[in-house]
Amino acid sequence: MLKIGSHVSFSDKGLLTAANEAVSYGSSSFMIYTGAPQNTRRKPIEDLYINEGKEVMKQSGIDEIVVHAPYIVNLGSYKEDTFELAVRFLQEEIRRTDKIGVRNIVLHPGAYTDKDAEYGIARIAEGLNEVLEGTKDTNVNIALETMAGKGTEIGRSFEEIASIIDKVRDNDRLTVCMDTCHMHDAGYDLTNDLDGVLQRFDQIVGLNRVAVVHVNDSKNPLGAAKDRHAPIGAGWLGHETIKNIVHHEALVGRPFILETPWIGKDSKSQRPMYEAEIALLRGNAMERFGDSFFDHVERLHHFFGKEEIDARTYVLGTWDVLKSDAKAKKADPREPMDRLYDLVAEHKVLPDLSEEAINQRITGWFAGKSLLVEA
Repeated sequence: MLKIGSHVSFSDKGLLTAANEAVSYGSSSFMIYTGAPQNTRRKPIEDLYINEGKEVMKQSGIDEIVVHAPYIVNLGSYKEDTFELAVRFLQEEIRRTDKIGVRNIVLHPGAYTDKDAEYGIARIAEGLNEVLEGTKDTNVNIALETMAGKGTEIGRSFEEIASIIDKVRDNDRLTVCMDTCHMHDAGYDLTNDLDGVLQRFDQIVGLNRVAVVHVNDSKNPLGAAKDRHAPIGAGWLGHETIKNIVHHEALVGRPFILETPWIGKDSKSQRPMYEAEIALLRGNAMERFGDSFFDHVERLHHFFGKEEIDARTYVLGTWDVLKSDAKAKKADPREPMDRLYDLVAEHKVLPDLSEEAINQRITGWFAGKSLLVEA
């Protein structure tokens, strides 16, 4: 079974809260932060409802989850206090991850800020050596995440990831988290050369090190180095590319984790498309949503066909306008899914459905007419 899920909340009752949320999306894996990703405040391990959460996971057939280290950890910093905080706190997070029973903790490698890439790579390796040395009593691997290349972050190329690994002594505990948006934004053409990209990764780093895959579409064109995630199908990668990735034979068995943005007209009504994205990528949307879902998607195909709207042309054209025409963006800053929802609502195509339900069906429309044939 395809291991696929999303980032879920770890607040309130810790792992129990996270597991129940993941199950509500139809997940077979999920990812957590053990506290807020922006700070170092953490609850005691005994307050995380670990046994209760594991019981929900067992009942739902979820046997592998992932932890993500907080964003504030920067092993690439030349500032001693920032570097030491990163080392100490990452060691603590690894111990917490081990107690939860998770094998991989995903880490943004770090940024070199006022130095240079060579310095950043060496500094990150120095930090990882210290972190791994201090956590030998755990079974946790550190999964270095492929990055988009914004600012001075390291990990924007396979060569940088490999260079870090090569400089770490105990590198058997280093794995990799591929991020589809980041790789696309870093210039790797997953749409037209997926096999080639994976072969190149295998030659430089080794596909055997891939432990996790973050599954995100991108709001930016190939090589933009921006790192802005989009819902599946609503970005430059598109549903077909993402589907090819999660079903690629070279990545079989890895957990695929969605970090796609929540969408909606305002903050109170915003919802993730995780449930629909997971079902569509796994191929069990009929089981999850029933016949009516496909009837609604067919109505969208009919409506958008009459309007002469092609999904990929419309999505990419909208992003082009938003990126290149400041006046147009100021006049109408809505992103593709927002505009499509407004069209459906204005023309009362699916008048009895909620905003969330309509957006789920637009997500289904992104999957193309082959979805209707499969149904």
